[in-house]
Amino acid sequence: MQVPLQITFHDLPPSNALEARIREKAGRLDTFHPRIMSCRVVIEARDRHRQQGKQYTARIDVRVPRHEVVINRDHDEDVFVAVRDGFDAMTRRLEDVVRIERGDVKAHDIAQHGRVTRLFTDEGYGFIVTPDRREFYFSRDNVVEPSFDHLEPGIAVQFIEEAADEGAQAKRVSVGKHAM
Repeated sequence: MQVPLQITFHDLPPSNALEARIREKAGRLDTFHPRIMSCRVVIEARDRHRQQGKQYTARIDVRVPRHEVVINRDHDEDVFVAVRDGFDAMTRRLEDVVRIERGDVKAHDIAQHGRVTRLFTDEGYGFIVTPDRREFYFSRDNVVEPSFDHLEPGIAVQFIEEAADEGAQAKRVSVGKHAM
């Protein structure tokens, strides 16, 4: 870490045992992301309205290049469990950040919008035209909702563009509130 670990206690006295546990957990974070710039941990005790006992919150704020990851975890009655759960969640989030940085996260297809222009119901296919005048073929099997039999020319649809041997096709065609 470039900046030393910061630990703050709110509404509860500092505890050497708790501070040691936080330092141990924070020290392990470097194994999940190699360039942690800073880590701040805030432990807070709050009285619960109309109930006995305390509720503990562990807030963990970790900065890495181009990302800030913040985790809040609450636990009734046990501050050590709040800290454990918070660092477990932080570990998972840092692993996600590393996967994003490496490009391992799958990019979702971008939905296209258009209108059904022609339908050949007996043959089970049709065509969609987009606002920029591109035309896409689709078959009965590519319609998600409603069924192919309920489509009509002029109806607004959303679809995923997919390359095929014959050219671009519309897959996962659906009707709903779509921008045009």
